[in-house]
Amino acid sequence: MATGAARAEVTSQDQVLSADLLTGWKMDSGAHMTALKLDLAPGWKTYWRSPGDAGIPPQFDWSGSQNLRAVRLHWPAPSVFRTNGMQTIGYHDQLVLPVEIVAVDPSKPVILSAQVELGVCHDICMPASLAFQAALPSPGTQDATIRAALAARPKTAKEARLKTIGCEVEPIKDGLRLTATLDLPARGGRETVAFETADPSVWVAEAVSRRQGGKLVAVTELVPPSGAPFALNRSGVTVTVIDDRGAIEIAGCPAP
Repeated sequence: MATGAARAEVTSQDQVLSADLLTGWKMDSGAHMTALKLDLAPGWKTYWRSPGDAGIPPQFDWSGSQNLRAVRLHWPAPSVFRTNGMQTIGYHDQLVLPVEIVAVDPSKPVILSAQVELGVCHDICMPASLAFQAALPSPGTQDATIRAALAARPKTAKEARLKTIGCEVEPIKDGLRLTATLDLPARGGRETVAFETADPSVWVAEAVSRRQGGKLVAVTELVPPSGAPFALNRSGVTVTVIDDRGAIEIAGCPAP
């Protein structure tokens, strides 16, 4: 059967996506490290927390859990996809997403219950819904798959030898223009810069970036629901630089 015909016959997420919860182990800090493991059919992808204009951002609901105080997601460095002139950010083939769990009462078991809504795409895109539930073992067993995903996290500013970052903000008709200048060594390959703000309701345009005098300069536009200039929380801005060697994540966007 022709490949195109086979893709056209895809009607359910079970044909392109399988998922599992890796229950992991209790760390020295008292928190528990687990992970969501998503396996995708060849050629299919899913999205990073900030997926780009054409992507579907994943949504997580942990409200059905018991003895759960806090959840922290440790996103591995994503890949950049460019299709028909559009840029999206995510993962192909497999995503192991480490999830750090903090209990209300560390002496009692955590019953983890998660509802996850995400998008998966090839030539077509479809929404997918996943449900996970498990009692987390104590102490559990360290998992090489989770360890590898943690090792694939973006580098910090210090690890990447970032010298300085300065961000200029100027009002535009429907929001703000943000220009970040990073004194950051080039690591080779194409560099993609992604901006995120502390307010998820603010629309962030695809950044345009270039090397200028040894520095990386990236420009984006931020549009809030009000469609007007607004006060930007600079400390809540995250700047991620994605290249062929992984990613660098920088917290905060101070004035020059």
